[in-house]
Parts: sequence; C-alpha cells; structure tokens
Amino acid sequence: MTVLIIGGNGFLGAELVRQAVSAGLHPAATFHSRPGDHDGATWHHLDLRDPARLEEALDTVAPAVVINATSGGADWAVTAEGGIRLAQAAAGRGIRLVHVSSDAVFSGTGGDRYDESCLPDPLTPYGAAKAAAETAVRLLCPDTAAVARTSLIIGNGRSEHERLVHALADGTRQGALFTDDIRCPVHVTDLAAALWEITRSDAVGVFHLAGPDALSRYELGELIARRDGLGPARLPSARRCDTGLPGGLDVRLDSRTTQQKLRTRLRGAREFLSGNSPKLT
Repeated sequence: MTVLIIGGNGFLGAELVRQAVSAGLHPAATFHSRPGDHDGATWHHLDLRDPARLEEALDTVAPAVVINATSGGADWAVTAEGGIRLAQAAAGRGIRLVHVSSDAVFSGTGGDRYDESCLPDPLTPYGAAKAAAETAVRLLCPDTAAVARTSLIIGNGRSEHERLVHALADGTRQGALFTDDIRCPVHVTDLAAALWEITRSDAVGVFHLAGPDALSRYELGELIARRDGLGPARLPSARRCDTGLPGGLDVRLDSRTTQQKLRTRLRGAREFLSGNSPKLT
C-alpha cells in the first residue's frame, strides 16, 4: 500500500510518518515550507492552493491512499479549497482518502455531546473551512473516503497547547486559559494509530477520534502543569464568554461509536497526562 501523507511535517503528520516507518512502511509525505526530519519518508513539496503541484505529487507518488493531515488554519484557500481540490483529484483517480477534520465544525450550542451523525454548524472561519472541506469529501468520495474529526491534540510536550502552558507559567507570553472552553483532548500517538487503523481498512463515512475526558482549557493546563512540575497556581485563567472571541464554548466529541470499531484505545487526558514530565524538544 503506497500512502501519501499531506502535511507530513506538521505535529500530527510527523507522528503518522513515525508510526508508518516503525511499521516497516516507506511513506511519501508532503511539506509546504521545509521537509520533515524523518529520513524514512520520501518528501515532496506541495501547496494545496496550486492544482498543478497537487497533480504532480499524485503523479509522482501514485498513492493508493492519501491521508490529509494538514491544518491550514483559517486560510480558506488552503483548508477549504485545498481540501476540496484534493477530494476532486482523489475521486477522479480512484484514490482512497482519509481526511482529518476538527471539532471546530460545531458551534457548541447544542447542549450535548456531538456524535458522528451531527451536522456541522461552525462559528469561526476555521470551522467553516473545515466543514466545507469535509462536506466535499463526503459528497465527492462517498464510497472511498473517511472523515475523521478530532479535538485538541496533545503529545509529549511538543503540542502547541503544552508549549502555551509552559509560556504562560514562565511569563514569556501574555494571555489566559479559559475555564469555560470545553474540549475532549486526544494524545497524538493514539490519534495517529487510530488513523492508520482506519486507513488500512475499507471503512467510509464519518469517525470521531477524541478522548473521553471533557475538560476546559484551564483544566487541561492544570494537568499539563502538574505533570511538568510547573505549579498550576502560576497559570492565569479567564472566561472566554467575557472576551467576545468567536467560537464554540462547549464542544464535546462523542467518540464511543467509533471507539467500538477500533482496536486502538483513545485515552482520556487525565490518563495520558498522569505520567512524568516529557522532554521538550
């Protein structure tokens, strides 16, 4: 199975590459600014805004499966149009597509957990871009694609959330962790393993890959601080509802249906943050 990982030099993409190489695969992976540092993969420059670059990458690699693990942020041309363009190319070439989406597609106003049957109702440009891309994937590749929604990705001190906690505790960054912004964090190794499990199967449709623990960003920060010996009292807190910032407050992905189909166990943050401090790199 020849696999192309879009966004292979990102946080999740790098873990997908690492696990693939550890399993004896030789994946192809794309980068935008610079190649990843894993020499077990073949690296290809790609800008999802450039149709010619995308066609060139697909022609060169000739993958059986593409995993789109790029974030793209709120850049509509990358996250929405780039995701749609990739879905069109995959459909035209008969390539299986595993598309990583986000809990940002939900508003958090439903008052309950969001399962795989829930329809997107985003409040932010990023959420809208992700919703547009995953909708295109589902409509263009109904028989060959899987959409995997996830939440805050944590892992071994290297995630943006863990780095933020360190910066706030050290006083090198201004800001606060919100006490009313609820998510279901997942560990990057669990997420990547689950994505590989879905990739190797013929499963299609929507999957939720988040941890079972619903935590505020402040509670998550406390767990990170305790693990790393920082002292939670050093973390500033605030309420997001007082800031006027857009986005859902209480967005809890319900992953129970997906979890029943997987061998990979998606641990909760209280479990995977209970160990010793990781080495920051």
